[in-house]
Amino acid sequence: MTATAILKIIGLFLALNAFVFSIYFLDKQAARDHRRRISEKTLLTLAFVGGSLGAVCAQRLLRHKTQKEPFRSILRAIVMFHMVAALLLSGALGYVALDGPLLD
Repeated sequence: MTATAILKIIGLFLALNAFVFSIYFLDKQAARDHRRRISEKTLLTLAFVGGSLGAVCAQRLLRHKTQKEPFRSILRAIVMFHMVAALLLSGALGYVALDGPLLD
């Protein structure tokens, strides 16, 4: 994988998470203004498809849905899933890049 491809992936990841953060921000504003809200299912789906970092940042910085259960637990499970997936993927990519296991 080239450095350009890696930078594109990182850029897409950051753009997705900025988008998810903005959706959480819009939902927070709707809550404050007593307007129609974005469904929890939509918010969690956006987190699951790769926006968990943006969702957690929005939750912490905006203090949005910090007390809401089971939303909080589901978001935590999504973050854990993404962490495990990232570790497994990085290990697999390292295996491929090194043409075999690091430790024999």
